[in-house]
Amino acid sequence: MTDRRLLLVHAHPDDESIGTGATMARYAAEGAHVTLVTCTLGEEGEVIPDRLAHLSADRDDALGPHRVGELAAACRALGVEDHRFLGGPGRWRDSGMMGVASNDRPGAFWQADLDEAAGELVRIIREVRPQVLVTYDANGFYGHPDHIQAHRVAWRAYRLAADPAFGEDEAWQIAKLYHTAVPRSVLRRTEEALREGGTGFVVESVDDMPFGSSDEEITTEIDARPWVGAKLAAMRAHATQITVREPWFALSNGIGQEALGVEHYILAGGVPGPAVPGAPVEAGGLGEPHNRENDLFAGIH
Repeated sequence: MTDRRLLLVHAHPDDESIGTGATMARYAAEGAHVTLVTCTLGEEGEVIPDRLAHLSADRDDALGPHRVGELAAACRALGVEDHRFLGGPGRWRDSGMMGVASNDRPGAFWQADLDEAAGELVRIIREVRPQVLVTYDANGFYGHPDHIQAHRVAWRAYRLAADPAFGEDEAWQIAKLYHTAVPRSVLRRTEEALREGGTGFVVESVDDMPFGSSDEEITTEIDARPWVGAKLAAMRAHATQITVREPWFALSNGIGQEALGVEHYILAGGVPGPAVPGAPVEAGGLGEPHNRENDLFAGIH
């Protein structure tokens, strides 16, 4: 298949690198057109380095513009040249974690009119004409309100973009829509490795994590291990949000995670392509043998 076009919808700067960075770098290197849409500037994020603490929302409230620069650097590391903010930079503000006062702030993405936000994404879809769309599941992967809203907006736009009665641009049907995922077998392996010590990060039990999918749910496994270096470089670019101690990283909570070179997805819309017996898993991974797609574009002609 030629002229492959991949569109990813993420909530904040850094989400793209953590969850899909290796995938993005692989497809960009292979010549696919990779478009990243970020829904907010991440203004409510917790700042890790003390020297940048003044940027936080409760002080200078200057984190959003700073993270625009971090995201630009991350995209360069991943080889991604097409990045947009949904509705333009700052159109919707980071809502903060679920249940905090900033959820109700005027302009928060959690409060966005669904059709308005989806309409902005439809315009991008009809311009770029991607065959594949990647976003989060209905829980926003781990329950953050902006991630949940990104899921809702992406799904609404996925349907509206194909409706010739909506808007003035030519309708476009996306062939496949995927949700990001991490198998629990991979999380268990990571937990065991972290418990061996030496990383300086906190170890959290898989049973306490707000994310993780059963291995049976995973439909697609992208082996992008040759691009994990680009992913780590992109994560380092998000210095206000991520501490990297290769191959591990942590957010402001200090809980260690692995920067995965094999990234996983669940096909949620469209027809699956052919599965590949024994598709590669992370070295030392757990779980039973499986049949999964090994290409987001599998079955698209």
